[in-house]
Amino acid sequence: MSQPPKIKVLLIDNHPLVLDGLKAVLETFDRIEVVGTAGLAQSGLDIGRRVQPQVVLMDINMPKLSGIEAIEVFRKELPEARIVMLSMHDSREYISSSVMRGAAGYVLKDVSTDEIVSAIETVASGGTYFSSGVVDVLMERGTGEDGDPLTPREGDILGLIGTGSSNREIAETLGISSATAETHRKNLKKKLGIATTAGLIRYAIDRGIAKKIG
Repeated sequence: MSQPPKIKVLLIDNHPLVLDGLKAVLETFDRIEVVGTAGLAQSGLDIGRRVQPQVVLMDINMPKLSGIEAIEVFRKELPEARIVMLSMHDSREYISSSVMRGAAGYVLKDVSTDEIVSAIETVASGGTYFSSGVVDVLMERGTGEDGDPLTPREGDILGLIGTGSSNREIAETLGISSATAETHRKNLKKKLGIATTAGLIRYAIDRGIAKKIG
């Protein structure tokens, strides 16, 4: 049986020790190929145009062009690439801004390498990923603002969407089918006037209702 193709990853971080260490560790995983490294967002973009990565793992705090500011540039220039922010900051503002601009994931730098790999694999397959520390931040406020036009079940669904849960994970958590979870997701988009799952995640984050159930 042939091996699945490797996930092409571009790493961008202005700390050489972090960059070299992460590259060395990720290259020990068979499914991952580090196709480039850069210390600045702009140089990372230049490399990205050449190597066409599937996943861009990018720091937030960088000189000249910050990681958050760079998200929209990367989304325009490399539309097929999925972006994961790698940061030491667990600020709700940073997380929300990253999602709003199009990041598919947000991972804290103190997580295990296995979790970083999980994030890469998840976003490469079309999903979204928030590391455990980020989920803790998103859960801090617990309940939504008064006046949200949602039923209790829709609130539960939106809370789980806000932590990056897939339809399958929502179904397992709430004891419903994946098809029902998908229907709820579509209904939430229609009810809230939001076109994308990223928009739903941002809505949940901004209102402090991203949460795990049970």
